[in-house]
Amino acid sequence: MARAFICGLAGARLAPEEKAFLRDARPWGVILFRRNVESRSQLRDLTDVLREALGDDRLPILVDQEGGRVQRLAPPEWRAYPSAASYERLGADLETAARLAFLGARLMAHDLREVGLTIDCLPVLDTPQRGAHQVIGDRGYSGDPARVARLGRAAADGLLASGVLPVMKHIPGHGRAAADSHFELPRVAASLQALRDADFAPFAANADLPIAMTAHVVFEAIDPERPASLSPEVIGKIVRAEIGFDGLLMTDDLSMQALSGDIRERAESASAAGCDLVLHCNGELSEARRVAEGAPLLAGKSLERADRALRLLERVEAFNPVDGEREFNAALASVA
Repeated sequence: MARAFICGLAGARLAPEEKAFLRDARPWGVILFRRNVESRSQLRDLTDVLREALGDDRLPILVDQEGGRVQRLAPPEWRAYPSAASYERLGADLETAARLAFLGARLMAHDLREVGLTIDCLPVLDTPQRGAHQVIGDRGYSGDPARVARLGRAAADGLLASGVLPVMKHIPGHGRAAADSHFELPRVAASLQALRDADFAPFAANADLPIAMTAHVVFEAIDPERPASLSPEVIGKIVRAEIGFDGLLMTDDLSMQALSGDIRERAESASAAGCDLVLHCNGELSEARRVAEGAPLLAGKSLERADRALRLLERVEAFNPVDGEREFNAALASVA
């Protein structure tokens, strides 16, 4: 049985000690970053080796492939994709922009499937607010929550049509944060109604998507003590009840400096708060072992959510990437 966590790796090849750890700890999934990517052939070999090591040909392997400044599979081996905010600027109207977001995601998903990647941490459904830190910035589709919801849905649909699972992030919203949660803990003082009107709305509109990632942000109107990732109030009352998300909920990276305390305690707190999976990204094996110790076995409702998400990988629609790229490039050129 898998354990309820996702881990990173140190480099472009699986080290013997990492292989032993994976076989012992049995993580539900593995996430890859630029440090793990050298070429198409190397990456395909790595994903094959990971699945062989765990004896699971369905092992979920994740990546952050958003386009713009967050693109782990990058030129010259792969094309550069537009940032999320670019689609609103490129589209003559909302539906044109949505078609471009859909096509971009289909092409990215084709790239990912070619090298054995099956989950993309996209779309970013945060609504950037004036004066917020630029950690979200152009990773967000728009400053209008309704447009964020529409364009994010288009990207998610593009991934799903090509057999890649989307992960909407960072629920219930990172767009107001005045700090970068990679380095410090953001606090948001907005009223609950303001949060409902802007931050929560794109997630509620897409609550049927299979996977979501939490925000390491304190929402003072809901839980002034704990960030969303560790808060039973935020997860239970807002993410599950008010937003209505009943899919697989994973944390943002537990090694980010927004969180404090022992890494195992972070994993235990996130699991106790209601997260189905805990995420550890930096590839530090000593930390990963502690996260594994703090993560429960994947069981009950969490296992049901995970299985329900993975079943969507079987629904691949026919796609000609040459034709898709031609349409995508022509559309970009026509509105440039």
